[in-house]
Amino acid sequence: MPVTPDDDAHQPLALEDKVALGWREWVALPELGIDRIKAKVDTGARTSCLHTFRMEPYEDNGQRRVKFWVHPIQNDLHEVIACDAPVVDERMVSDSGGHRELRLVIETLLLVGETQWPVEMTLTNRDSMRFRMLIGRTAMAGRSIVLPESSYLAGDPALRTPE
Repeated sequence: MPVTPDDDAHQPLALEDKVALGWREWVALPELGIDRIKAKVDTGARTSCLHTFRMEPYEDNGQRRVKFWVHPIQNDLHEVIACDAPVVDERMVSDSGGHRELRLVIETLLLVGETQWPVEMTLTNRDSMRFRMLIGRTAMAGRSIVLPESSYLAGDPALRTPE
């Protein structure tokens, strides 16, 4: 199929325009109020995933939404961030152990270093996992390269202050 100028936004970025990621990165989810969370870069996972220890789905003016609470730091149950987001989907997901679970899906901005873009993310309890968040291959597609021998290549998320 020929590429027209209007299609440029859908073309993969040139290698030099992609964000280099190690196997783990510090990221932020600014729309959810999460300034810093350690994420595993997981090319084996299709969809990104965020830890939540409590969820309360509800409806507001005909729109499905979910309130959820996050412990952003592994092994720290004292720091809690309350979040609220529209539900964009509900999907059956298989975890790394082959267990299937119906999960709510939200869309939010992912901030990696100085670059941000919208990603879909499922919500589930990851208390028994090493990372509170996974960045799946759909979120990375066309935007990043993964260097599995490295960690924290993007640096700390560059949170923007409102102007």
